[in-house]
Amino acid sequence: MSMMKIEKFEDLIAWQKARALTRDIYEVTRQGVFARDFGLSGQIQRASVSIMSNIAEGFERSRIGKFHQFLSMAKASCAEVRSQLYVAKDIGYLDEDTFGRLLEQSNEVSRIIGGLRSSVQRIRNTKPEF
Repeated sequence: MSMMKIEKFEDLIAWQKARALTRDIYEVTRQGVFARDFGLSGQIQRASVSIMSNIAEGFERSRIGKFHQFLSMAKASCAEVRSQLYVAKDIGYLDEDTFGRLLEQSNEVSRIIGGLRSSVQRIRNTKPEF
């Protein structure tokens, strides 16, 4: 796969992992007391959707610099999700296992986006902007 050209955002592992994280965030925020906290549940849902949306939107832009910028925003949204997971854990919405699983997922997504962003930066440094 590394020798293949990625032609659509759905093929990006970063987007696939962000999609799985978003699904899991929605699953936990629709249960118990979390489901009744419209502020926090809505905010963490929007932040997780923002991760995958920024990856997709950046990929579809015609300039590599824009893709890099959108990956930076996606990575920042990962941090927002992690921060909100701590809030949810601290106020008793998430048990330790669920918190740990979602935190690790969001860390993994962040690492993958970071690697992709570094690769995009290398391309950006060696090729003229297109």
